[in-house]
Amino acid sequence: TDELPDSGGDASKVMVTIRHDELLDRIGRGMLDNGESLTPETLRRMACNAGIIPAVLGTTGQVLDLGRERRLFTGAARRALVLRDGGCAFPGCDRPPKWTEGHHILHWILGGRTDLDNGVLLCGHHHRVIHQGEWLVRIAADGLPEFLPPAWLDPLQTPRRNTFHRRH
Repeated sequence: TDELPDSGGDASKVMVTIRHDELLDRIGRGMLDNGESLTPETLRRMACNAGIIPAVLGTTGQVLDLGRERRLFTGAARRALVLRDGGCAFPGCDRPPKWTEGHHILHWILGGRTDLDNGVLLCGHHHRVIHQGEWLVRIAADGLPEFLPPAWLDPLQTPRRNTFHRRH
């Protein structure tokens, strides 16, 4: 939040510890610095809109490498998503841009870039739907996002688009 005070000149941060393979494989749990544990799903969802600083720790906890914060969909990148998507891009959703978050289609942990070809605007609800993994999102050949429903909903997995924002 922007309302919290600075600490030593830095905005407040949350430190979560989880092994990289456990985060990718959706096993194990992350741990906050106060001892509270979080599921990998919760951590990935938090990571979409957080400043992430990767740290490599040795077997006894010593810091071997401390990376730098990753770039989010802010500034020009966010404005480009707003212009293209017009709001939540999930099929049928009417949420405006101010209620959305930029989502990396290929997660940054896997090398995903923070750019228009790898981003889509999603409201909080549909962001969670995508992270649950049954729906897939991709950028079509015409540069617009399309969503593939789960096979149980549509056995052909016909791509779907949000046409709501394009009507205006």
